[in-house]
Amino acid sequence: MKMKTYWKIIRTVLFAVLLAVFFRSYLFASYIVDGESMEPTLFDGNLLMVNKVIYDWKDIHREDVIVFHANQKEDYVKRVIGVPGDHIEFKEDMLYVNGEAVPERYLDTLRPNDGDLFTNDFTLEEVTGYSEVPEGHLFVMGDNRRDSLDSRYFGFVSKETVVGKVDVRYWPMSQLALKF
Repeated sequence: MKMKTYWKIIRTVLFAVLLAVFFRSYLFASYIVDGESMEPTLFDGNLLMVNKVIYDWKDIHREDVIVFHANQKEDYVKRVIGVPGDHIEFKEDMLYVNGEAVPERYLDTLRPNDGDLFTNDFTLEEVTGYSEVPEGHLFVMGDNRRDSLDSRYFGFVSKETVVGKVDVRYWPMSQLALKF
């Protein structure tokens, strides 16, 4: 009788481990935020759950927070500002996409009231040499605009390098968030 009980427990644990490996390998990934470029949305040391399959079913949208392979050793987390065909411009701390002002409410808690621009003025062409975001690419920026290494410096992000969409911040528990 005891052997039968142990076998049931072992089977259940093995099934749970296999299920966890499957979910971790194919559907979701866990990431640690490294740096301050996404504050106040994400903080250094936050643990994130990234949905790896969402973009198999739907397009990447402006304002999505994504993780992508920056190079062979590093992954970055940034916010999508421009998708293919978009014309991007910042003028007097306001984002303009295709000539229309786009409020960035997610930045309201970070904008200092020190008289300086939070996001310096630029056009897409000035920082990338392109007048619009090319097909198959994204223009991304960190929410902490004064301290973010982003598309203003390294150019466009290929959609092929996108790991997935940040769905959950689960650590620390006091900062648990389910949508960005």
